[in-house]
Amino acid sequence: MQINLHQTHHEIADFEGIFKYLTLAFQQESAEGLHVFPELFLTGYPLQDLPLKKTFIDDYLSFLDDLSLWSERQLKSKNPLAILVGGLHYEFDSLGYPSQIENVIYLIEPGKKLKSLYTKQLLPNYDLYEEKKYFTPGNHSTIFRFQNKNIGLLICEDMWFSHLHDVDPVELLNEEIKKSQQKCDLVINLSASPYHLGKVESRINRALEISQFLETPFVYVNRVGAEDEILFDGHSFVVDGDSVLHQAQGFKAQILCFSFPTYVPTEKVNKRSYHSQSNSWSTIFTTRLSTDTTQLLPMGEVGCAQVLDALILGISDYAVKNNLKKFSIALSGGIDSALVLTILKLVQKKMPIEIEAIFMPGFFSSSISFDLSYDLCRNLGIKLTTLPIKFIHSTIRSAYKDNFGNELKGIADENIQSRLRGALIYLRSNDQGSAVLNTSNKSEIAVGYSTIYGDSVGALSVLGDLFKLEIFELAHFINQKYNNLIPAEIINRPPSAELRENQEDSQSLPPYEQLDPILEALLSSRFTPQDLIKKGHKADEVLKVYQLLSNSEYKRRQFCPILKVKAKSFGFGHRVPISKKNL
Repeated sequence: MQINLHQTHHEIADFEGIFKYLTLAFQQESAEGLHVFPELFLTGYPLQDLPLKKTFIDDYLSFLDDLSLWSERQLKSKNPLAILVGGLHYEFDSLGYPSQIENVIYLIEPGKKLKSLYTKQLLPNYDLYEEKKYFTPGNHSTIFRFQNKNIGLLICEDMWFSHLHDVDPVELLNEEIKKSQQKCDLVINLSASPYHLGKVESRINRALEISQFLETPFVYVNRVGAEDEILFDGHSFVVDGDSVLHQAQGFKAQILCFSFPTYVPTEKVNKRSYHSQSNSWSTIFTTRLSTDTTQLLPMGEVGCAQVLDALILGISDYAVKNNLKKFSIALSGGIDSALVLTILKLVQKKMPIEIEAIFMPGFFSSSISFDLSYDLCRNLGIKLTTLPIKFIHSTIRSAYKDNFGNELKGIADENIQSRLRGALIYLRSNDQGSAVLNTSNKSEIAVGYSTIYGDSVGALSVLGDLFKLEIFELAHFINQKYNNLIPAEIINRPPSAELRENQEDSQSLPPYEQLDPILEALLSSRFTPQDLIKKGHKADEVLKVYQLLSNSEYKRRQFCPILKVKAKSFGFGHRVPISKKNL
């Protein structure tokens, strides 16, 4: 028997597109084997409040009727054929309101109506997940029989038992296998699992544990695509005992085809202690730090390659799904905007978009900033336009003094320069119908080292989940892979906002070598300032960073969506009150 994993890429609620995909994929009567699609393939994920919206419900139920009719009357095959797809199952109360929504696996077979086989038992309710708000959990295991094979079914979180859950679906499946007194030939997990650094490896390691525990091959199918800031990476795979048999590509739609695997016995594991020490809940508390917490661990070549693919996918999908054809980037001569522009150029190699770079010098902009911006744009083949702010800045200074009687200076004078650049880049955006990409990094966002309505503007944050040290690492990786697109001086020069004479970031913040590890430790919620001081961090630096982090929530609340590439990120999964007593 052949198994086909459909690592698909569809827009949320694109019922017409999904129906077209299925009908085209199975229009030949020669179709055969077992075809497996991701979790909630029929709707997309994450849905947030969409399952409660009347128009969504009506359209989805109509789609299910069409799908069932197609399966019953039009789907034909001369060979054994079964299709497993993730979707929603609704039940309604007497007033027509949804009383129960289940995350299920549907079975599609020729000549038969749609059949719900299994309901997801573990509903994640942490970080970016809030499934308990919408869904009702299942309460039983399912062994699906096809072609004389017994196949256990799981959905995403079901493979990640933790103390948050009352039941362990893997244990329940094992008990069901024992009760049936039949061998389980395969376990399949339908997933919609977002990406973060290290996630691919953790999925495989967990699957290997389950494969050994149940003594059966384990199949995992995952979706691909960017849904605003949430990135799905694919990387579907098949494991057997202690081996990875097959793996799909990352960040690309693909159909992974293989013959039904046969379990090869490996060394027995203790079935009472098969649970992994880390699970999907605990990953948000992990850190990418050295043991003494003083160093941020590098992403490495594999990590950089994955993150770059993730960011390219994030920008590409955002453009396609929001019908964006043009992009405007505010170029400063610094590393952050240079990296965003370079990544956008890599996106342009995959899809037709227009890109423009705009350099907006002020009184304190150095000539080297223009020269480096020009060199970068020449390397990338992008036109650079200069739009000075110094004359508008001078007019505002004069008007301020005339009306308020004192000089515009200090932080107010610095911030107005940033806000002028934000206003001008959006002037161009409005005039040309272009989208602005934000160029801030995670270090800046964490400590509020940005100007609200200034350099914090943008439709989408590309680098907002990468610390400054990781920005440098990714820039070096791109230069190695793409023949030094980014001028070396941009990477090597001291970071500066150039909002006052001879300004450097290190005048306002600890060096990034100290700042980034402190932020990573604090954001994981596993360390207090006192913990970090005991580990050798300078007390004044830790307390300053902690204060800046706590006081910047109001800025982050008004920030644009951030492409998520870490286990714990700002944005969708970070919910902290603005008004609170400092802890």
